[in-house]
Amino acid sequence: MNKYLLAAGAILALGTNAAFAHITLETQEAEVGSTYKAVLRVPHGCDGKATTAVRVQIPEGVIAVKPMPKPGWTLQAKKGKYDKSYQLYGQAVTDGVKEVDWSGGNLPDEFYDEFVFRAMLTADLPVGQKLYFPVVQECGDAVDRWIAIPMTGQDEDALENPAPGIKLTPKK
Repeated sequence: MNKYLLAAGAILALGTNAAFAHITLETQEAEVGSTYKAVLRVPHGCDGKATTAVRVQIPEGVIAVKPMPKPGWTLQAKKGKYDKSYQLYGQAVTDGVKEVDWSGGNLPDEFYDEFVFRAMLTADLPVGQKLYFPVVQECGDAVDRWIAIPMTGQDEDALENPAPGIKLTPKK
């Protein structure tokens, strides 16, 4: 019977490690029509190599993005046109940050760190659905692409490289 308990413990440990193996967002829910502080948690490097760059794609409907600089890293906010015009403090906004890149740093595989930006979630985002922020993690010549978004009805836990996401909730 002990061998069965050991096997069950090993399976549980593997399942627990898998849950912490990918890049995630600290806050898993956010209200539409409000400001959101995105904290991307990077728990490891790529195949044992140090993380040297983190790039996050900003989805449509997320505007007024302001990334937080990190000492020792180069920060670049890449801008582009939105698919439509949004209202921000009574002004029409048609372009803004579409990708945030932190590069040139060195986060060894055995350490953990966070990469932060603030943004406005527009009021017309779909309440009750998830919004995904695809991330590419570079580790020198190795790359992990956390970009998989589940199709309707697909279990996101079944994805090998899931994009971090948040559940959109109604504004209170």
